Amino acid sequence: MSQEKPRQPQPGQEPIKYGDVFPVAGSLADKPVAPQDAALMQFAESAVLGQTQKGGPAATMQSAATRNERAGLVGHTDLTDAAGDEGVTVTETDVPGRRIITESVAGQVVGEYVEPRPVSQMNPIVTARQAAITIGEALEATAQSAGNKALEQSDAAAIQAAEVRATGSNIISPIGVAAAAQSAASTNAGLTRDEDKIKLNDVLANATARLPADKVVTRQDAEGVMSAELRNNPNVVIHPGGVAASVAAAARLNESVMNPNQ
Repeated sequence: MSQEKPRQPQPGQEPIKYGDVFPVAGSLADKPVAPQDAALMQFAESAVLGQTQKGGPAATMQSAATRNERAGLVGHTDLTDAAGDEGVTVTETDVPGRRIITESVAGQVVGEYVEPRPVSQMNPIVTARQAAITIGEALEATAQSAGNKALEQSDAAAIQAAEVRATGSNIISPIGVAAAAQSAASTNAGLTRDEDKIKLNDVLANATARLPADKVVTRQDAEGVMSAELRNNPNVVIHPGGVAASVAAAARLNESVMNPNQ
């Protein structure tokens, strides 16, 4: 089935903005809701809560972004600086008998709700570590946010950097995700038609299982992966929703989970 093509924007037509769907203020209120913003929030909800929330901020953002894209007002790979630079976060705070879930974009709350929970004596630090996102999970998120992108050398370099960070070793497993990514990039370099090329989703869909080892994403991991992607991209840019962007988003989420008061 072919994907619906965006229409040409109509004169005077305005995109759905954050201020139209959330009680936010300042410059964020005037930002259009972009597809990769929605992808990041979906990733955040899935990583922290186990699944996206029906009727939650991710669903609202996806609906708005889809309408904006179909109207030709944003592109599929568009990511606002609010979400890309300032971050999308989902945090949960455990209090006796319930948990408080707060979802934010660029530091502004776009959703907050309370869920009942049996009183537990579990150490909150343990709970936070269990909710933190691993490198493998971040790579799998890339398969969702940029899965249809043809895998290039910059992607392979970023994936290799991620695997090295996950394993703590410079030795690349011949059956791991980094080796598969490098093979795909080499194959794609010899192909001309994009539809014939191996996509990120083909390599990263089961990244966690293909990694020899895994670990929680840190800011240092994100910086290493981003550096690798930038060095191997002729235009010295990272792909919106790509490997480096997803690992960076995971690192921001982990910081918010592990250090909720900072």
